[in-house]
Amino acid sequence: MDPQQLRTFVTVVRLGSFSEAARALGFTQSAVSQQIAALEADLGTVLLGRRPVGPTEAGARLLEHAAPLLVRLDAARADVARLAGTPSALLVLGATPLAVGAALGSALADVRREYPRLDLVVRVLPPQALPAQVATGEVDLALIDGLAAPSDPLPLPEVGPLGTVAVGERPLAVALPAGHPLAGRAGLALADLSAARWLDAPDLAPDAARLRAATAVDGFRPAARYLGTDVRGLLALVAAGHGLVVLPAPAAEGAAGVVAVPVREPRLVHRTELVHGSLPEGPAALLARLLAG
Repeated sequence: MDPQQLRTFVTVVRLGSFSEAARALGFTQSAVSQQIAALEADLGTVLLGRRPVGPTEAGARLLEHAAPLLVRLDAARADVARLAGTPSALLVLGATPLAVGAALGSALADVRREYPRLDLVVRVLPPQALPAQVATGEVDLALIDGLAAPSDPLPLPEVGPLGTVAVGERPLAVALPAGHPLAGRAGLALADLSAARWLDAPDLAPDAARLRAATAVDGFRPAARYLGTDVRGLLALVAAGHGLVVLPAPAAEGAAGVVAVPVREPRLVHRTELVHGSLPEGPAALLARLLAG
């Protein structure tokens, strides 16, 4: 299966048009049609309906495989390039919103002292996007956080030969409005809150599916969806009674109108990991050593 044909197929499906795919890829429309025809001949089946343009049943199945296959190809290219290249003065760090903290700032200051002309870029992105960006070289390394059992690794997608290092674990808390009946508790079992109103904040907090899996209890239905990375805005919604949310305890504390009650059951923590590919000596390797130490 030719990788370029596969990329062309994915682009045609994404844009729903042979002509739009040709413009996006810099090909002629006939070249795109030829690549799709060659891919269909290779696999022995029709992959795309033409009017309207869309995947057949076989094409939809191929699409499920295509994204991880292409990510792994890009990851292999980036991994080899990292080993073959020279250390760069550019450091691109990916981080989830709650992973940026004082420890990172201190470590970056040490890296700058070692590399005074360092060109630093920090990209704050949702956790689901970062492993693939590390694998393909879009970021040099990433700090990713999430829900985990104590000392257990985060469940990251398989996108290439990535290394992970634990950076820290923090206790979890449920953020409640100050007037909530349970706001005075010393600790809470998440299962007892399964029927409550919840906020779905995919870039900041575990979603309903993760909470159900952790508690083995159905529920945790979101009453509102928060698409953003500003914790203060999320906690303002909690204070106004729009729903509850689970956050690392330090992030949930101190907001006006919000009480952070520790999660006692199940035994879970907010875990942060450093995720990286191969790291030739340079700013990224130094930062990895500092954060891991």
